[in-house]
Amino acid sequence: MKYPVVVATLVALTAPAVSAGEIKPTEVVFEDGAVATSLSGAPGNPADGETIMNKGSGNCIACHAVSALSHLPFHGEIGPPLDGVADRWSEAELRGIVANAKVMFEGSMMPSFYRTEGYTRPGNGFTGKAAEGEVQPLLTAQQVEDVVAYLMTLKEN
Repeated sequence: MKYPVVVATLVALTAPAVSAGEIKPTEVVFEDGAVATSLSGAPGNPADGETIMNKGSGNCIACHAVSALSHLPFHGEIGPPLDGVADRWSEAELRGIVANAKVMFEGSMMPSFYRTEGYTRPGNGFTGKAAEGEVQPLLTAQQVEDVVAYLMTLKEN
């Protein structure tokens, strides 16, 4: 009789964890600008976050200087430097800032990377017409988590 219990225990221990699921941009809960819950239900990958910071939809270094990325050209000066950002903000606060900085910093110029409504809809190319269908966020939930994971590596020393 102990055999089925042992097998069930082994199956439970070796089965992949069920993630809480992705939170849609319209369902993100901000508390004082912070977002306590992972948007993707999975941990972020700092290496992927570093790539997003300097290429593609993220391109954070276009506005922020990051000494750890000094090998890349054209760091911006519009936003504050991100060196030591993990010492200034918690993971939840960084997630909120990346998802929608305007919640924490009213009037911020920073794009809302995980937002799909509440602004003038982008146009459909250069046609002068509104985009059709659902607007996608600039970053996916997992990309936000990856950027936050990378930001958490940026400590003073």
